[in-house]
Amino acid sequence: MPGPNPAERLVALAADHADKAEADRQPTPEVAQAVRETGFARHFVPARWGGTQGTFRWFLDTTAEVAAADPSAAWVASIAASLGRMAGFLPEAGQRAVWAGNPDALVVGALLPGGEATAATGGWLLSGRWAFVSGIDHADHALLCCPVPVNGDGREVRFLLVPRSAYEIERTWFTVGMRGTGSDTLVLAEQVFVPYEHSFAREALLAGRPEASEAHCHRVPLKSVSGLSFAAPALGALDGALTAWTASQAARRAARAGGLGMSGDTAVTEELALARAAGETDAARLLLTRAATDADEGRPDAAATARAQRDHALAVDLLVAAVDGLLRSSGTRAQHESEPLQRYWRDVHAAAGHAVLRWEPAARAYAASRLESR
Repeated sequence: MPGPNPAERLVALAADHADKAEADRQPTPEVAQAVRETGFARHFVPARWGGTQGTFRWFLDTTAEVAAADPSAAWVASIAASLGRMAGFLPEAGQRAVWAGNPDALVVGALLPGGEATAATGGWLLSGRWAFVSGIDHADHALLCCPVPVNGDGREVRFLLVPRSAYEIERTWFTVGMRGTGSDTLVLAEQVFVPYEHSFAREALLAGRPEASEAHCHRVPLKSVSGLSFAAPALGALDGALTAWTASQAARRAARAGGLGMSGDTAVTEELALARAAGETDAARLLLTRAATDADEGRPDAAATARAQRDHALAVDLLVAAVDGLLRSSGTRAQHESEPLQRYWRDVHAAAGHAVLRWEPAARAYAASRLESR
């Protein structure tokens, strides 16, 4: 018999708390705790700290499963795992600061450079603001991207670790989609000292060259997997959207059978919309599954990384088309705030807007890799 599904409780809580998370614009404490209990925070943590150092396939499938209940909860879970993977690039002392005695420590972060760092003995003094830090209210640590002075006049972009006690939160997350992710702004109003051992170079993350980890999940170049973090919630959102659409259309068909309905042409239009959206979702799942499996089975070279980037972006384009078709075929009723389909539609579009999922850069990188190999 199959074992218990570790995500089952999180899925149930995410569904029950979705409306409150959207209204509060952040995940509820119960959902945040369930994210930890399901294993997202420890999923990419090295085994020597009690972590799973797990697979990208589990990450994709389980994030999508949660997203079918609430894409915002899945986004927060995805970030918990992804930032846990990033923390694996810290030197030994930095990893100890995060995980000593607690492999489920929740790390959040800012991926774009911001703030200001000045040199100090043994490290840097860091201050500034970083926007779009998903799940910030429930974190234990944050990894902040910042250009820092090195070797006198030199500069290097690094990620610097700060504890929860060091920063304040500014409420700036007022968006159309992914409202329940709590992606507010982190503020270091005063300078915070960050020792060198609590930082790592962005280049190491991009190349998949951690200083103090032998886990395969840390040896994968960032661009081979970064799109999965944001595509996985969109994939699961389509599963939820298809379920909501099917239930709504079944009710409408029952009403039509009772003499309250429309023409047979309407039924055909609905069937075509369902078939296309389901097919586009299946195609996106195949692309993302291949990308995750490739990352698990080897260390992607430049060509494989370019293909993965292409597949992340193309998959999300397919998911956007799928959810657009479902909403368009559902009539005005589906756009009411009480209808679940419009929330999935908003959340998919919000996910698709992430910079790592833009089609043109991914397509050009893929084309260049193919043309240069001839």
